Amino acid sequence: MDEIAKRAKIGAGTLYRHFPTRDDLLAAVYISEVEKLGEAQRRFSAELPPIEALRAWLLVFIDYIAAKKIIAPALNEMACGPSRVFQQSSRVMEKAAHALANRGVASGDIRPDVDPMDMLRAIYGVSSAGSTDNWPAKARRFVDILIRGSRPE
Repeated sequence: MDEIAKRAKIGAGTLYRHFPTRDDLLAAVYISEVEKLGEAQRRFSAELPPIEALRAWLLVFIDYIAAKKIIAPALNEMACGPSRVFQQSSRVMEKAAHALANRGVASGDIRPDVDPMDMLRAIYGVSSAGSTDNWPAKARRFVDILIRGSRPE
């Protein structure tokens, strides 16, 4: 924690006042990454056509997975376990994915039988398959495959 305060150029007391434990700091960092997903969904929904908003959000989801891979080992070592922060992230992701998919269905860009959570699981699967460093590039290409496969026939 002292090293983090030093790198952030703040006093250790300031850091401990906001984050009394290492677990509190880890949870805050992780929740911040998750909140970016919700913010991106709202922004893309307001600015982009439905299918483009979904595609853009899935690309942000890939960035989220990359960040999660970095912090996950530390989260898994939290004294109370990571379940609290993971539950919160699941709700944010599900809400955002469903909102984007519902817009796509309403516009006719996406088939009504498409489960947006299946899309997220598929992308997560690409990130987990093998230990290649270039999985984000593969996942980005896979987003286009998912989008094409979700379109009405």
